[in-house]
Amino acid sequence: MSTPEHSPLGKTTVYADRYDPTLLFPIPRSGKRDEIGVSLPLPFHGVDVWNAYELSWLDARGKPVVALAEFRVPAESPNIIESKSFKLYLNGFSQERVADADRLVATLVRDLSAAAGAAVQVVLTDASERGHAVTDLAGTLLDDQPLEIDDYGPPRADYLTAAAGDAVVEEALVSNLLRSNCPVTGQPDWGSVQIRYRGARIDHAGLLRYLISFRNHNEFHEQCVERIFVDVMARCRPQQLSVYARYTRRGGLDINPYRSTGVETPENPRGARQ
Repeated sequence: MSTPEHSPLGKTTVYADRYDPTLLFPIPRSGKRDEIGVSLPLPFHGVDVWNAYELSWLDARGKPVVALAEFRVPAESPNIIESKSFKLYLNGFSQERVADADRLVATLVRDLSAAAGAAVQVVLTDASERGHAVTDLAGTLLDDQPLEIDDYGPPRADYLTAAAGDAVVEEALVSNLLRSNCPVTGQPDWGSVQIRYRGARIDHAGLLRYLISFRNHNEFHEQCVERIFVDVMARCRPQQLSVYARYTRRGGLDINPYRSTGVETPENPRGARQ
């Protein structure tokens, strides 16, 4: 069964060092989307941007090669890929001889697309290349507001309000206080989030209270971002909206879901916490 409880999460695991695509564990998005009223056609566009920092394989002569990898899984894919299974799959290349990087990319695209149920994009970068600069999410920081907080979950959409009237603003709002928990192991997932919108001014205090109310919430990264998008749209009704979360890495992988009313492709800025 493709449910989180049947995944490798929270279980003792033997780390394979040979290629095995059956290690990938897809989980349908539909169950959690049903909980928040998301059905087809999706009310957003988007992508899940993954970064892998522990990818290695052997070249044709048996010499190890290392690289950074970026994976983009479209939001319209029917499945997410459980992160521990993703790590196990990538580790399986560590003692596998691969003719060249192009051959590896083709293999990754094929296997990940099959697991996600949609075309996954893969880009490899030489780990020795310069240009991996740290760039935090742009926007007004919400976190310095002097608020009394005593609510840490479950998420409270009623904290979200927007100003009445016809005035329209455009803002990018950022918080580094996003935390949720793995629904299987209970381990904390730490992240930063950017909410960019055009519409009636969203109350900053209420938005920060709302984001902090995820602190004891159990849900995967992708599901949290979709919940934030849906709640902000329902409560504040912006004309345009994007939600971009940049989570800290675990096991050499970070996951960065992006959901938007537009079809733009997000950049992949590595934050200071990543």
